[in-house]
Amino acid sequence: MFKFLHNLFNHKKKSKQILQDNTMKKYLIVGLGNIGEKYDGTRHNIGFKILDHFAQQEDIVFETKRLGDLTTYKLKGRTFILLKPSTYVNLSGKAVKYWLEKEKIPLENLLIITDDLNLPFGSFRLKTKGSDGGHKGLKDLQEKLGTTKYNRFRFGISDSFGQGRQVDYVLGKWSAEELIHLPERLDKSIALIKSFVLSGVAITMNSFNRK
Repeated sequence: MFKFLHNLFNHKKKSKQILQDNTMKKYLIVGLGNIGEKYDGTRHNIGFKILDHFAQQEDIVFETKRLGDLTTYKLKGRTFILLKPSTYVNLSGKAVKYWLEKEKIPLENLLIITDDLNLPFGSFRLKTKGSDGGHKGLKDLQEKLGTTKYNRFRFGISDSFGQGRQVDYVLGKWSAEELIHLPERLDKSIALIKSFVLSGVAITMNSFNRK
């Protein structure tokens, strides 16, 4: 009887450990953006564009699910769950919280991709915490997650706009000059995402920030 109980306990313990190990190998990569044709190709949709580039590069397809479009990619024992929320940028928190909980993904395995006016075009800033910086999407995420401690990949879109033109600039299309350099920056963004999953946030910050 003792042996039976001992084996049962060990089996449950091993099953729990396997579940925890599998959970730690799953990552939620979220690209922020607005749905709809009029937002395609706008600076504010860089999160969508990066994930679309990822999907095209790896020949995977997004499917419409609850609160967003999702696809899954596996590499070296890790599972990337790519999410493009359908809630619009300013209400992104609901979709992120739902998929984190549904897939049982720990907060440290979350990466949010967003635009940043305070960085030069095409430059990167990966951080593990921080304020919303005036970004309404990040503000909503902070409120829904109840913390400012989550990984965010900020893609610089620069601040080359006149007084009172910020909204038009953010929701505007890339310039001809920016479009020339964008493909290389997208490739580099995919490399950053893979490094984040495979090598960890500290190594990735050292390798990619401001580059």
